[in-house]
Parts: sequence; C-alpha cells; structure tokens
Amino acid sequence: MTDFLTDVETLRKQAREEIEKGPVTSAYRADVDRVIEVLNTSLATEIVCTLRYRQHHFAAKGIEAEAVAAEFLVHANEEQEHADRLAERIAQLGGTPDLNPDSLTQRSHAQYSTSTDLKEMIRENLIAERIAIASYTEIIGWLGQGDPTTRRVYEDILSVEEEHADDMLNFLEKIG
Repeated sequence: MTDFLTDVETLRKQAREEIEKGPVTSAYRADVDRVIEVLNTSLATEIVCTLRYRQHHFAAKGIEAEAVAAEFLVHANEEQEHADRLAERIAQLGGTPDLNPDSLTQRSHAQYSTSTDLKEMIRENLIAERIAIASYTEIIGWLGQGDPTTRRVYEDILSVEEEHADDMLNFLEKIG
C-alpha cells in the first residue's frame, strides 16, 4: 500500500463533511470561486461566439457563401454546446451561470462583430477562435491538477476551437 493514499475511514469521514458542497471535496485544490468566475467569462465568450456565427450564417451572401454559411451554422451549434458544458460545470461547482445579456459582450474575451463581407466574417471568426485558443490554453495551465474535471472540459473545448480556427483559415485561403 502506498503512503500517499488517504485511508478509507478518513475518506468516508471527509465525504460526510460539508456534504452540501456536492462534488467539491477536500481533495479539490483550486479556488472554487475563482474557477466559477473564469468559467463564467468563458461562458460569455462562447455565447458571443454562438451569436456571431449565427448572425454570419444568415448574413453570408455571394457565390462562395453557401459552404461557408453552412460551416458558420455548424460552428454556432458547437459553440452553444461549449456554453452548455461550461454552464453545467459552473452549476456542479455550486455557482450560477451568468447569462445576463446586458453584460455578455463586456465579459467575453471575443468580440461580437457583424459584416456584410464574407471574407471579413471569416477573418473575425478566425480572430475570435485564436483568442479562445490562447485564453483556454492559459486557463488549462492555470487549473493544472487543482481541478482536473474543469481542465478536461476546457481541453475538450480547446480541441474543437482549434478545428474551428483551421476551418476558418482554410476558407480564408480559398477566398483569398
């Protein structure tokens, strides 16, 4: 038996203490309030990205727009899935997802932008994806082993954001 593992009796006792904290046990090593704050910022980012991609989906016009607009809609739906995962994690940690529309754009890392130019739409979405990639990479490093569940949520989202950036770069190169 290794000496770094907590004995079963202690684990059982600790599990009964502060039961109202749900999944946040004494083994949790992060600052839960700060993690919830960071998650809410990311939630705002994902909602803004969802809305931007949806607006671009409907506004895209031109001969090259059909495939790009379809991809915008796919990305919008995936960004909404990310928002839902972040909101769920906030709730699991005992927080309240902040969905206040009055402050979304102020809390979001990404910006909301509209355009009638397809190339500009793609550029703005690529910039937003790059912001999310940089931000989420930093958050993953910050979380480390303190909250491995939240870290994995961000890692999963990050892999999709990287795919989105690659998609936008490919469209940008095709449209030239």
